[in-house]
Parts: sequence; C-alpha cells; structure tokens
Amino acid sequence: MNLPNWLTLSRIAAVPGIVALLYFPGRTTCLLAMLLFCAASITDFLDGYIARSRNLITDLGKFLDPLADKLLMNSVMIMLCSLSKDSGGEPWIPAWVVIIIVAREFVVTGIRILAADMGVVMAADIFGKLKTVFQIAALIPLITHYPWFGFDPAPIGRILLYIALVLTMFSGANYLRQFMHHYRNVPPS
Repeated sequence: MNLPNWLTLSRIAAVPGIVALLYFPGRTTCLLAMLLFCAASITDFLDGYIARSRNLITDLGKFLDPLADKLLMNSVMIMLCSLSKDSGGEPWIPAWVVIIIVAREFVVTGIRILAADMGVVMAADIFGKLKTVFQIAALIPLITHYPWFGFDPAPIGRILLYIALVLTMFSGANYLRQFMHHYRNVPPS
C-alpha cells in the first residue's frame, strides 16, 4: 500500500456517502454530495500523478484505479437517473444515457481483458481521458441540481453530459478499433 493506492481507496470509500446523500435529495444533501464527489474526483487525478511522478505504480493500483472510477461515476449516474424533479417527473438524467455510458465501460473492460490475454496493454487514450473530464464536469452541476442564487446548474450539466456521451461512444469505438487491429495481427495458436 502506498499513497496513490490510499487515495484510490478513499475514492471508493466516498461512493456510499455520495449515494446516501443523494438517496434523500434536497438542497443541502445535494450540495454535500457534490462536495464529496468533487473531493473524490480530485483523488482520481492526484493518485495517477503521484504514482507516475514518484514511480509508485503497482499492480494493485492498476486494478483499483479503473475500478474506483467506474464505481464513482456509474453509481452517481444511476442515482441521478433514479431521481425525479417531482414525483412522476422527468429524471435528473435520462436512463438511456446512463445505459450507453455503463455499457461502454463493460465493453471496454472486456476488450482490455482480451487484449491483456494477448499480451497487449490498452492504456487510456486522450478521448477516454476527455470523456472522464466531461463526465466529472457534467456530474458536478447535475448533482448540485437545485438553483442557487437564481442560477440553475442542471441545464449546463445536461449539455456537458451529452458531450461526455459523444466522447464515451467515440472512445469506446476507438478501443474496439485498436483491439481489432491487434486481434488481426495475432498469429493463430
């Protein structure tokens, strides 16, 4: 265990707190959930930076980091999908968007496992990193949800979420394209 792995574990530990706060949506609980989400998101950048700069990259970290990212993002999106503006109203984010994003995560994880079995490491590309940045940027106003000082953050969050969705699909297709390139070049066993 090292500092980057502890930061990753703190991101995982934040998920139940964020989910619990969103389970009882209100101005205060959503603000607290957003602050906890921001803190957890910062650890995503910090753990990677510290691990690379101090040469603290471990197999445990390689496993935990993407797991923590998926738990954090997917849990928050699923919770926001389950919340309605009022009883029977429109969900805070559409279910179909969450389904596409979560499905992409499963597909990319499967591709990475198959590639690793072939001896190929498929690291995150620029589009995958941009997808994560836009997801975080979208979820912050979507979690906050309620108007503050006359400003409604939700429309900005939805716009950023649709940009993240496009990047999600594009980066997923890019992973698939890279995998197919490697797959075609592997001699049969």
